[in-house]
Amino acid sequence: MNKNYKDNLKKRDIKETKKNIDFKEYKVKSESILIVFLMKEIGFSRNNAKKILSHHLVSVDGAPVSQFDFSLFKGDTVIIAKRPIRKKENNSLKIIYEDDEIIVINKPYGVLSVASDKEKCITAYRMVTDYVQQKDKHNRVFVVHRIDKETSGVLMFAKNNKLKEELTNNWNELVQKRGYYAVCEGVFKEKSMHIENYLKQNSLNLVYITKNSKGAQKAITDYKVIKENDKYSLVDVDIKTGRKNQIRVTLGSLGHYILGDDKYGEPANPINRLCLHAYELKLTHPLTKKTLTFRAPIPKEFLNFFKN
Repeated sequence: MNKNYKDNLKKRDIKETKKNIDFKEYKVKSESILIVFLMKEIGFSRNNAKKILSHHLVSVDGAPVSQFDFSLFKGDTVIIAKRPIRKKENNSLKIIYEDDEIIVINKPYGVLSVASDKEKCITAYRMVTDYVQQKDKHNRVFVVHRIDKETSGVLMFAKNNKLKEELTNNWNELVQKRGYYAVCEGVFKEKSMHIENYLKQNSLNLVYITKNSKGAQKAITDYKVIKENDKYSLVDVDIKTGRKNQIRVTLGSLGHYILGDDKYGEPANPINRLCLHAYELKLTHPLTKKTLTFRAPIPKEFLNFFKN
């Protein structure tokens, strides 16, 4: 078991490799129509704007768009690529719930929630956008929260900007529960605990615990061991704050790294993935005031550790 959390953190020496940039990004500052944005904000002529759209060189937040009258909203990112970006049918998309306002999926591990500096196309946002646009090319979804690339589980998107604004502006007040399952190395001495600490991020984008609250974010984590053997523990984690890598860092600081977490520790990686799964999201709908609960079943491979 890797007990020395601070030494593990210091050993991380992440060297970024230079990558050729084959796209340009433009932030949307006010509501607009795509072709108007391409002409007024970027400087394309109408003919050239139509040409890059017809050649599939335009995406919004990583999801390809070809219709000139596609609606843009403040905060969107328009991306102009050098190579065509095609829509994809994704048969692996696991939809937990869908109505006229929201769509909730069971995000696979290894897939980003949204586009990053390094990855624009292979994202949950792209998968869901391609899905809703199969019904109507003007359909779109909006990001309201995210979970780590290496984490699987419940991920929700809004289908209109009004609901997205209500959710993002009041997220912490609306969310009642964010439940996760984690398989950790070792046997916990304390079978349940309420933990409050402060998190900061260093120059390598690694999160660490600090005693100094200045410039840090408070993180509140509750955990309960629900299964264990002499090597591993299955932990039910409920976070009251949604900080970056909060669960990984908090459990790691106790000496119980999540299996597969080579970002912060050096635990075993028997199933070639981070053993962290967002199994429940419970929140109040900001407009109807109804309680919504969405669940994604625990991955079977997590339970396999405890069969005997």
